[in-house]
Amino acid sequence: MTHITMADRRVAITGLGCITSRGADLEQVWNDLLDGKSFIQSIRSFDTSAYTSQIAGEIDTWEGIPSVDSRDLKRMDRFAQFALGAAIHAVEDSGIDFTKEDPWRCGVNIGSGVGGIGEFADGHKKLLDKGPSRVSPFMVPKLMCNAGSGNVSIHFGIKGPNSAIATACASAGHSLGEAAQAIRHGVADVMIAGGSEAAVTPMGLACFVAIKALSRRNDDPTAASRPFDKDRDGFVLAEGAGILVLEEMEHAKARGATIYAELAGYGQSADGYHITAPDEAGTGAAHAVEQALKDGGINPTDVDYINAHGTSTPLGDVAETRAIKRIFGADPAGVPAVSSTKSMTGHLLGASGGLEAIAVCKALQTGNVPPTINLAQPDDECDLDYVPNTARQINPTIAISNSFGFGGHNVCLAFRKA
Repeated sequence: MTHITMADRRVAITGLGCITSRGADLEQVWNDLLDGKSFIQSIRSFDTSAYTSQIAGEIDTWEGIPSVDSRDLKRMDRFAQFALGAAIHAVEDSGIDFTKEDPWRCGVNIGSGVGGIGEFADGHKKLLDKGPSRVSPFMVPKLMCNAGSGNVSIHFGIKGPNSAIATACASAGHSLGEAAQAIRHGVADVMIAGGSEAAVTPMGLACFVAIKALSRRNDDPTAASRPFDKDRDGFVLAEGAGILVLEEMEHAKARGATIYAELAGYGQSADGYHITAPDEAGTGAAHAVEQALKDGGINPTDVDYINAHGTSTPLGDVAETRAIKRIFGADPAGVPAVSSTKSMTGHLLGASGGLEAIAVCKALQTGNVPPTINLAQPDDECDLDYVPNTARQINPTIAISNSFGFGGHNVCLAFRKA
């Protein structure tokens, strides 16, 4: 038997699962992205008449998880339900049978930016209206950010490394990167990782309205998220989950698993600049990209596609463009194709990096990269090839995905075609 050292341990992506405002069918969601369909609509679950932003990538048809007891689901906030639902889809997609795996060699790392914000708001209202005796005993296990990871590990009987990372909109990126490290360092053979969020609530929307981060294009929801466009006016809040199954490469091959891609590199950094605004020069973000490429043994000239963080904010899109140029050169002709799937999905906060990692894996598998829709007139400082409005077949072999979060958190993941 060939002895595999830690240095030889590579990370395969063998399962993909998502919950989105356009459903949970992976192929349908992927086809919608390639077709440039917007996931955004007017919010329906609560009255938004007092809000300046009234649109979102809202999941308004959620009916739970058929294979999970409804009593168990009632003890989970929606973000944890989304995490479990997407994890079940990812595990089914991977074909792995955890009853045949060593549970101590399998783990979970599912991030969330705000966790059970809906449960927190509901519990606070009960406290004010009815007193402390009416606060639910399930409030803490429902609102805590690690509820997604905890419930997934319980469902599958997984006993290995179990973590939940909360780094705002970089949460899922960090979770995937750290899950990959657990495999590469010999701590685990299989990891379920990604992110989940359910912040389309009265409180969640109010928080982001208060910091003037959201688009006000309420009369035209599908055109509201417009990364890199001159007329962008903020991001569009969204919810859902993106969960992937990661395996040690030889473990995956031994059981005959379908391998979507290899997670080859992981880089992270901090801006050390401002709690909500990005470093305008893009130095922190560029460092994360540089580290991911170095970690994967990848030259910048080998990268074919960049899935941008691309939130549609005035400052963020320019800063990311500058960061990309720091790594790939100032001449736009020498920069790989870039696109922002948030133009369609909206911004899933801590779950965004999970859904975008899925998009990258599908791009590597199929050869097609999704577009940046609503890009009618690029910002003067956003002069790269953002794959405007129409998907493109470029047959990438190396792709990276950027995730940046409030607090100055930067993550880049580098993927290689299987």
